[in-house]
Amino acid sequence: MTTPDDEFRFLSTDARSVGVAGDLPPVERVSLILDDGRTLSALRFGDTPPVATFIHGAGLNAHTWDSTILALGLPALAIDLPGHGDSSWRSDAAYTAASLAPDVATGIRAWTSTPQLVIGHSLGGLTGAALAASVPELVTQLIIIDITPGIDPNAGAAQIRAFFAGPTDWPSRDELVDRALAFGLGGGTREKAERGVYLNSRVREDGRVEWKHHFAHLASALAAAPELAAQLDAQQDALSEILSATGWNDIAAVTAPLSLIRGEQGFVTTEDAAEFSRRRPDAVVVALPTGHNVHEEAPTALAQTITELRSVEQR
Repeated sequence: MTTPDDEFRFLSTDARSVGVAGDLPPVERVSLILDDGRTLSALRFGDTPPVATFIHGAGLNAHTWDSTILALGLPALAIDLPGHGDSSWRSDAAYTAASLAPDVATGIRAWTSTPQLVIGHSLGGLTGAALAASVPELVTQLIIIDITPGIDPNAGAAQIRAFFAGPTDWPSRDELVDRALAFGLGGGTREKAERGVYLNSRVREDGRVEWKHHFAHLASALAAAPELAAQLDAQQDALSEILSATGWNDIAAVTAPLSLIRGEQGFVTTEDAAEFSRRRPDAVVVALPTGHNVHEEAPTALAQTITELRSVEQR
């Protein structure tokens, strides 16, 4: 696990990139032990209780929101979903919205003092919907980013397995950066790739480096067992319709003000957005000129959009 001094080393650069000058808000790593013994971890920004909670997507971690939160300027909580960041992996590898939402609810109850504006990206967006549907008293407003039910939040599974094929640990982070860049990942520059790799990996006691998130290790195992991978893909196909229906049920049950922000080159197509609006005509739908990771590609524009959506609901 990284130390606080290490993991916050990029914040000054992040702040400059979104035009934030002056002193940075205090940021701390918080964690708790869940009833089953797993650890849930998060980042808490600001010197007053959080008013906004951020939930990241598959394969990412709480630090993916750093620039957006700094640009937004609100006291905030960014949770490491189970299986990601400094939160424990699930032994059953059940990383669905319904499985993740109860842990997020536990974190919100522990680390905030008022109902939250919840912002969720991809898998985090579906988790936010499950949260708002199951414990509406915790959510004042829900903003979902570039996902709707029926879209696989782990899209591109074959490419992910190819990227993570091979060893699950490495001699150095530099080798992970080289591999990410070779696959066209990491944000396009070595500096961005180094940040992403640093915050999404850890150095074990034996000095070897491994990815923090469970998906990397699962993908590596599947790459070594193609027959098992094919079986799991078939099972996922069979479950997709059920998960889609469950997701739409969650969307229908959300009583808090609801918005969808999609990337114009992201996962959510215009047809997907139209279906979302058909099912929830009261929801606000906004498109930004980005890909799927809206918060990483355009954190300032996203923060401005969140501010505008929040202001509308506060009138």
